[in-house]
Amino acid sequence: MAERITKREKLILVGLYLSKYDLLGLEKLGFGSFVEAFNAFGYAMGSPPASIKNYRDEFDPFFPNRRRGWHNRQIRNYCLKVYEEYKSLDFESFTGLVKSFVKDDENLWSEVQEKQDKGEVASSFAKRLITGLAAEQYFESVQPSLPEFEGYAVEDTTRLGCGYDFRLYSSTKEDFLVVEVKGLRERIGSLSMTPKEYEAATTLQDKFFLFVVKNFQEKPFHEIFQNPSSGKLQFKKIERVVMHVSWLANV
Repeated sequence: MAERITKREKLILVGLYLSKYDLLGLEKLGFGSFVEAFNAFGYAMGSPPASIKNYRDEFDPFFPNRRRGWHNRQIRNYCLKVYEEYKSLDFESFTGLVKSFVKDDENLWSEVQEKQDKGEVASSFAKRLITGLAAEQYFESVQPSLPEFEGYAVEDTTRLGCGYDFRLYSSTKEDFLVVEVKGLRERIGSLSMTPKEYEAATTLQDKFFLFVVKNFQEKPFHEIFQNPSSGKLQFKKIERVVMHVSWLANV
């Protein structure tokens, strides 16, 4: 269903969802604020976060929330069309729909478990989005303007399992750099590297960059660490035993 929906319609639907379900929708997705949701969805979908806010505000007059929205003007026809088509969608189905816009796959979330502050809404979806696709799309959006990566073409390697998210080539493809992207909700926090990522960092050294996108809860910014395993960051090895359960049948 999501594949037949245009990018603009997806943005509109996220805005409609956040307007209709308000704080309940934020809690269901695991965001601590609307700003965090705008940032995460906006970057993940390759659009300015303000676009989603504007769509939410457009629908606010339709629902009994605390905001007045754009109450003094008529809703745009293309927004009204989306509203009419999806207004009867139930909460769970609508939640699944907006998650599908950012390729959410809970089976892929198995490596990073962040520490949560007391009272923080515990949702793996928000974490996956911020630490994954939103941070990666942020990197792609700013990469051409960064002096560290000037003149390099970018190859997305996130699905290849090679220990980094992007491989950057020079014009001759003989010179290359690699970038592992991490995302944080706040201005400071902890991050982890998988054994494969850490091995890549120690092997490639100055060719390996750790790109950390911070502060999705307010306004994202980034820090870049070249050769992060060299001592600039103090990594501590953590070992834990994980129990995997499966069901076996004879056929």
